[in-house]
Amino acid sequence: MNQDWEIRRRSDHCTVTQRPFLEGEFFYTALYREADGFRREDVGEEARPSLPSDPAPFSLWRSKYEMPPPPPPEPLGKQDAESILRKLIEENSDTTRNARYILALMLERKRLLKPVESTDPDVLVYERTGTGETFLIPNPRLSLAQVPEVQKEVSALLGLQLGEAA
Repeated sequence: MNQDWEIRRRSDHCTVTQRPFLEGEFFYTALYREADGFRREDVGEEARPSLPSDPAPFSLWRSKYEMPPPPPPEPLGKQDAESILRKLIEENSDTTRNARYILALMLERKRLLKPVESTDPDVLVYERTGTGETFLIPNPRLSLAQVPEVQKEVSALLGLQLGEAA
């Protein structure tokens, strides 16, 4: 019997009282089998008596609540790369052509810039998600041999040491 079960993640509050769980507090999780899958109930110890016994839970266990870890910081602030790209576009220097290209690719990867079809293969056209602004980026046609040097240049612009996450 091969079956996919969709069970939602642990709640941060009691499903009966709606009170948030505290760090280190014990709570109970009950899984109930229903026609379309499983229903999960996370309840504090004081609310456990209110869990229905009919139907009996498919599974019941006691856990210690641990606060979820904070989301990891962005290795590179989205606005930082974007503001640097905007500045370089405004300056329009031939010396930053490669860096503009790499920054645009980074922002495309973070889904801030969306590529738009262009009839000119020498110019990449991007649209800024959310605002609809258009960015025109000259295509430097970088070779693999040029990438390490451009990587150093972009890292310096972003204030990163090579080896840090970008």
